[in-house]
Amino acid sequence: MALAQAQQRIRDLQQLLTSLKGSEYPPLPSPEGMNKRASVALVIRVKPSYAHWPPASTKKTDSIDDFFAQEWVQFGEAEVLFIKRASRKGDRWTSHIALPGGKRDPTDADDRAAAVRECSEEVGLDVEEYGIPVGNLPQRLVTTHWGRKPLLVLCPYLFLLTTHDVPPLKLQPTEVAATHWVPIRSLQAKECRTVAFEDVSSRLANQETGVKRWMLSLVLGKMMFAAISLLPTESLHSAETPALESLQDNRHALPTPYSRLNSLATRIYRSDLFGQYPPLPPEAPLLLWGLTLGVMSDFLDLMPPHNALTLWTYPNFTPLDVRFVVWLTTYRFKARKRAELQAGMEPAGSNSTHTGFNKPAFGYASESIASTTPPEGSTVLVDRPDETGFHGLGTGLSVGPTLTEDSEEAMRSRSKKAAVSTMLEGYYDIVRRAVGVALVGRASIATLLVIWAWRRWRKGKT
Repeated sequence: MALAQAQQRIRDLQQLLTSLKGSEYPPLPSPEGMNKRASVALVIRVKPSYAHWPPASTKKTDSIDDFFAQEWVQFGEAEVLFIKRASRKGDRWTSHIALPGGKRDPTDADDRAAAVRECSEEVGLDVEEYGIPVGNLPQRLVTTHWGRKPLLVLCPYLFLLTTHDVPPLKLQPTEVAATHWVPIRSLQAKECRTVAFEDVSSRLANQETGVKRWMLSLVLGKMMFAAISLLPTESLHSAETPALESLQDNRHALPTPYSRLNSLATRIYRSDLFGQYPPLPPEAPLLLWGLTLGVMSDFLDLMPPHNALTLWTYPNFTPLDVRFVVWLTTYRFKARKRAELQAGMEPAGSNSTHTGFNKPAFGYASESIASTTPPEGSTVLVDRPDETGFHGLGTGLSVGPTLTEDSEEAMRSRSKKAAVSTMLEGYYDIVRRAVGVALVGRASIATLLVIWAWRRWRKGKT
């Protein structure tokens, strides 16, 4: 059964890559006054199984069909290459799990060339020499300050390694701390879904420090975002990269009563009540979240079982009162978004005879695209429907209606947004108001307590 599922995943991947290669997403122009663009490389390889190892020398193939026709590929496991960025002070993406990539240089011929160059510089992998380009994913405008300040246009490109004879990766120590090959199967697994915590200061301001950051954390705690706990099959670490673990603490899960009790029990078992023994090294999880999770969700939701979006959760805060007000004020909003996704609009020019990736069920980003005009009464977060928040799950143009037939009609319908965009559109506007209500509630309760205490004090003196 497991072997049959593995072979089916390989066939699904072949169909998806063939479709993406034959129908590219259009480029997203940079907004006026902001010309920064960055590209990332989503590199896919097939790891062979023990029983079906490739020949001693495998040549690169330039055809997707020829590559997947090989026996060792049909029995292999598809994996994606991730990097863990080096820890650097002042870097927005310090220590994040990401895809190889970076800003486009004036010398780059186009956005794809930037992805190829950055991949070669950061991990020493020439995707053109050992692989082939297999299309792209929707480009998106990355913003900060709750969608008010544009940062850059992000352009994801896919590459398939079509040979097993790939030299060892060469990590750039100032940029990359480690690389990890992660099976697509585990990225789709419900068991690997978790949450990541981030300081609110990085959402509201430019990496605030000192008293201002402390005040923001005191008032709003941390933000919680959907995440995937990565389970790599192969990792490579850079011995030259300095480790600044203090910059990575906010990526870890908050301590729970169970974790505290377990730590105490461990100390008692080791006869270390006073903490005299050196502590065990922490096992920091590898969390895929934020913008990179948004890019991967665009890709994963195109593959069966098309559940990338159903496993996603809306961003929220850790303080109980703020979470309650956010839940209360966004309840109807989320219900309306679920209804939009479940409606499964038929893309322009398509019909019921299409197969491909059009599936009328929640989570199918290929069809759960609603319309470019938001529903009446909804609040649009930003003017551009293709913008994405700095840390939240990214939004973008449609991740494709039918990619196998009527390509001209399908391209016209790609002006519509992906399901992720539909889910988040207007959410942060409501969250801002909810945070304001929660803070007013806190101030009101504090004022009432002060008045009550003052009256009790006055009554006691009389």
